[in-house]
Amino acid sequence: MTELGDNFFRHEYGRLVAMLSRRVGVHNVEAVEDAVQFALGAAVETWPRSNIPDRPSAWLFRVAHNYVLGELRRSAHRADLALQHHAHLEPHELDSPQVFLASDVRDDMLRMLFACCDDSLPIEAQLVLALKVLCGFDVREIAERIFVSEANVYKRLARARSRLREVDFELDDLNPSELASRVPAVQTILYVLFTEGYLSSHAEGAIRRELCDESIRLTHELAGHALITSPDTFALLALMHLHVARMPARQDGSGGLLLLAEQDRSLWDQKQITTGLEWLARSAQGEVFSRYHAEAGIAAEHCLAPSFAETRWERIVENYAFLEQLAPSALHTLNRAVALAEWKGPEAGLQLLDSLAPPSWLAGSYMWFAVLSDLHRRAGNIEVAKQHRASALGCAPSSAVQAALERRLAL
Repeated sequence: MTELGDNFFRHEYGRLVAMLSRRVGVHNVEAVEDAVQFALGAAVETWPRSNIPDRPSAWLFRVAHNYVLGELRRSAHRADLALQHHAHLEPHELDSPQVFLASDVRDDMLRMLFACCDDSLPIEAQLVLALKVLCGFDVREIAERIFVSEANVYKRLARARSRLREVDFELDDLNPSELASRVPAVQTILYVLFTEGYLSSHAEGAIRRELCDESIRLTHELAGHALITSPDTFALLALMHLHVARMPARQDGSGGLLLLAEQDRSLWDQKQITTGLEWLARSAQGEVFSRYHAEAGIAAEHCLAPSFAETRWERIVENYAFLEQLAPSALHTLNRAVALAEWKGPEAGLQLLDSLAPPSWLAGSYMWFAVLSDLHRRAGNIEVAKQHRASALGCAPSSAVQAALERRLAL
């Protein structure tokens, strides 16, 4: 089934959950997830023994749809709902290409994103729910990306699903202020989805372009929604396009990650850079300055620099300082230390980190050890650098990241 692409089933998972949840209600999302898993399992089992259907997405939809309706019919308290939706979706409708129009899928995905961002749930639970239900992340991937334990992910997921069972959500029922209140959470989900694609924690690939493309597509939909368009969404789009622009140069011929200083800048996608800068200019309207503005500003500095050595590191340090104020995080301080070391030398970076008490999620991560190793090596503290290097390599989430660290931290 390689002709479908390695990421076909992951992509279909989110689409099917969104489409079926609209039809049977988001409070039935657990039954929908079971149905989608059943359909995907059936495809994996049967397609290798027969020809792949002409329209594999339609095949998956039909199987998942029939399964979830069967489950709802078998649940006595949901029988009426099952019959109601079955009447609205006769079998011949499933063969209609209109079910799979791009606009239909876009509406469903965006609708489900807002459904996940229920105001009664903590933002952390909203994020976990969306990454699991819509993006098809497994628990380990979610834990890696949001810096919590797997047990914590399970706890948040259970709470979020329990809340969805209690509501009968319809996107059209939300007024403009209610929609606007959920936008920051939706932006966060799209940001995390993009980040996982840009530097994946998945063992099978350091870059997952399909996640980046999907997050950009959905963010464009968010930016184009008349009731909830905002400058910070424009800045988020700018950030995504500017990062994607560098993707063609981020891997070597064997798929290994290349560091920024190693990249061939002639391979950077100038069209993506132009698009990113256009969205960044649009984001400057009004008085809003969000974390996405600061991060897009950093990405723009990298894209516009003629070379690594000619980067305006002072501007990057300034943007990281803004970022720390807007979204306080030890990770932003760590990145500011890296930029400060490029601007004023490794001692300046180490001095900044000496004043930082990293939280446990960062103190035990490869990022923390890698920065300390690099700065101590450049400052001439070789033995200390060796210790941190060993810790960084031991914590690397994938072989691609480990290989990049070995080059970067070579002594």
